[in-house]
Amino acid sequence: MVRVVIADDEPLIRAGIRMILTSDPGIEVVAEAANGREAVELARAHAPDVVLLDIQMPVMDGLTALAELRRAVPGARALVLTTFGEKENVLRALSSGGAGFLLKDSAPAELIGAVRAAAAGDAYLSPAATRHVVDQLAAGAVGTGAVPDRTAEARRRVAGLGERERGVLALLGEGLSNAEAGRRLHMSEATVKTYVSRILAKLECENRVQAALMARDAGL
Repeated sequence: MVRVVIADDEPLIRAGIRMILTSDPGIEVVAEAANGREAVELARAHAPDVVLLDIQMPVMDGLTALAELRRAVPGARALVLTTFGEKENVLRALSSGGAGFLLKDSAPAELIGAVRAAAAGDAYLSPAATRHVVDQLAAGAVGTGAVPDRTAEARRRVAGLGERERGVLALLGEGLSNAEAGRRLHMSEATVKTYVSRILAKLECENRVQAALMARDAGL
């Protein structure tokens, strides 16, 4: 059973999310929060597998709450759910250790899939958010640090990978799932998953989305 805390300041949005998630018999919504501070407190109390965080909330916004959750409840995976697709929010959420970024206009099945992926230790980035990040990285316009510094660091880390590992990483940079990467490389999904785990360890990335961003920075 995947245990979830929902954090959104709009009661109707929380009710809709709850209805979608609980339609899956393997997901349980254990608590609801109206702001980021409540989300952190409820996560401490309930130790959920996943916390769904809206970005725009009173008292404490979702991105600040994400940083607090990382310290207070490290076992909980944070999934950012928002109507705002701005590239800066996407990058901040992922670089802060978020398990993914999902837009509120996503299909119900996509929401359920993202929660399940986060609970399994994977990460999810909606196609719309992926396009924002990839396009801006290609233009060298995302992030607060200097692009040359990010590029040099990414290339340094990627240099330690083997040829097949770099191939898998390049497909992560395209936003492909393990199954899609496996079909492209003529490998089983389980084999790709093993490669991904090894890549994350070597690159010192917390999730596959951070690895995908590093692949883009390295120019793979």
